[in-house]
Amino acid sequence: MLMTRSGIGYDSHRFLDGRRLVLGGVNIPFHRGLSGHSDADVLIHALCDALLGAVADGDIGQHFPDNDPLWKNADSTVLLKNVVECLCRKGWGVVNTDVTVIAEAPKLMPYIPAMRARLAEVMGIDIACVSVKAKTNEGMDAAGRCEGIMAMSVATVFFKGSVIGDKPTTRGCAPGENEGDNLNIERRTSKL
Repeated sequence: MLMTRSGIGYDSHRFLDGRRLVLGGVNIPFHRGLSGHSDADVLIHALCDALLGAVADGDIGQHFPDNDPLWKNADSTVLLKNVVECLCRKGWGVVNTDVTVIAEAPKLMPYIPAMRARLAEVMGIDIACVSVKAKTNEGMDAAGRCEGIMAMSVATVFFKGSVIGDKPTTRGCAPGENEGDNLNIERRTSKL
């Protein structure tokens, strides 16, 4: 019997002058970036919350608090990698993910293939299992007024261990990861 679970995630960040814009682990040419403790990659933050939600393990703020200097200007792909490894240690693997980014500007369509490829690489899954879409809000609310960017995500995970009697296994996990329930923390900061 295959056990699957799904989770949803949401995040939003205000625009901020003087920062680079990073979405889905890809640098996007734009005159403003997003405000946040890390690199403020709103797409990856929503995706992390969806993955954590699927296994009922809190949210990104609990795992990577915005008052911890360890995560100041952190590359959000590192956060995503740690979330996937955490799930893997608990016996879960990623089936597929779907993210919708809501932004009036910049236009994101040209960067979606690179975002999908980067996310697939970080999560260790096939690019066919990673969906990224971009929408505008047609001038409505904060996103429509170009005050910031929002993202919503859905993720489906499957249990790789035996459902009855066995403790979760880690087969299929990234090589070299540690056993246990805590995140294997790796810090990489982005260059601003």
